[in-house]
Amino acid sequence: MSILIRDLRADDLQDVESVVRVRRAALPFLITSAGDLTFELSSAHPAKHHRVLVAQTPDGEVLGTAQAGIAHDSPRPGQGYVNAYVDPARRGLGAGRLLLRTAEEHLAARGAVDSYAWVLDEPAHRAFAERHGYRPGRSGHFLRLDLSAAELPALPDALPAGVELLPAEAFAADPRPLFAIDAEATADEPSDVGADLDDYADWLNHTWHNPSLDKELTIVALVDGRAVAFSAARTDGATRYGSAMTGTLRAFRGRGLAKLAKNASLHRARAAGYTEAFTGNDSGNEPMLAINRWFGYEICATETRFTRRLGTQWPNS
Repeated sequence: MSILIRDLRADDLQDVESVVRVRRAALPFLITSAGDLTFELSSAHPAKHHRVLVAQTPDGEVLGTAQAGIAHDSPRPGQGYVNAYVDPARRGLGAGRLLLRTAEEHLAARGAVDSYAWVLDEPAHRAFAERHGYRPGRSGHFLRLDLSAAELPALPDALPAGVELLPAEAFAADPRPLFAIDAEATADEPSDVGADLDDYADWLNHTWHNPSLDKELTIVALVDGRAVAFSAARTDGATRYGSAMTGTLRAFRGRGLAKLAKNASLHRARAAGYTEAFTGNDSGNEPMLAINRWFGYEICATETRFTRRLGTQWPNS
């Protein structure tokens, strides 16, 4: 079967929804929607060279998709990323291979020397990555909580002295304090490809203004009036809630503030009608894994980040 690889037509709702369908089928633990996908393209920093590729049959059936670009905020230059998804019902037709090759050509043309890809920790997925020259690195877990049935920890009758909880919407006029928390927490996250959040305008564009960020369910902890921790929430606007980032300024860690913010966010999410909660943690991030186990989250899947040096031939290619 001949397969065409092309760019997503972001102004074509049917095309966008086809890609959302594939992403949901291939990786049901992510929060994704048509609005989220179009925003992903429109808000991408120019230095990211972000593309969403589509694999389709001659009659227009979308089989798979990939997102690829440059990790422009990494302290190490030349780091690229590619994440390919193929409809589980349409695997084995060659769509994944063609998506990967096209994405790698795009990365190499923009100066990338390494290509990183998240791969589900299942035999078929790992074998595909290894056949194409990728080698495993760090792993991360997807975790799920059944909000409709979970016994969430009770909210405290009273907050510690000097502590206040507010929704992120309270910072709409000036969200810079949340940027400061996000930047410090992101810098300390374990990762194969680090990130330096030092561009406030870009953060506003792709994080604060992201349509999936729920500013009423995102909870900020303040100490003596200063924002020091938060638990960010993304939703699909229907039943699915996801923790986008939970972090605390270094000077305020160890006081349970992130846990407090996340608990308040989860209670609000359930009251708003969300029935499933998802989050993700690096397998070495034991503090956050412990917090999520305390809430009742359970690991539902694991991914490994694979990498390949570009400029070399695929094995057996």
